[in-house]
Amino acid sequence: QVQLVESGGDLVQAGGSLRVSCVASGRRVNFNAVAWWRQAPGQQREFVAGFTAGNPVYADSVKGRFTISRDNTRNTVWLQMNSLRPEDTAVYYCNERSGDGWSWVRYMWGQGTQVTVSS
Repeated sequence: QVQLVESGGDLVQAGGSLRVSCVASGRRVNFNAVAWWRQAPGQQREFVAGFTAGNPVYADSVKGRFTISRDNTRNTVWLQMNSLRPEDTAVYYCNERSGDGWSWVRYMWGQGTQVTVSS
């Protein structure tokens, strides 16, 4: 059984930075397919950042501000978030995508980590 546990969320001011982490445990996770999603109150979960063919891919809304990275030896994927905006406020989740797109995931969603950006 795989567990993906998110951490590092916090309350930050607009313009600030934060790094959230995703640690995997259990049977082997395909870190090439681990990505980040987020869900704001009253909105659907949306893709934020992931890897395609080993290269990072970002939603347009975070491009140039967020950076995804990973260390397979530490079973960890990070999301570095800079120049945060109030609209980045959401619960951030990681998962392993299933298929080529970002709509389906392999495992049940975890608790996520809350990121709140104050204006």
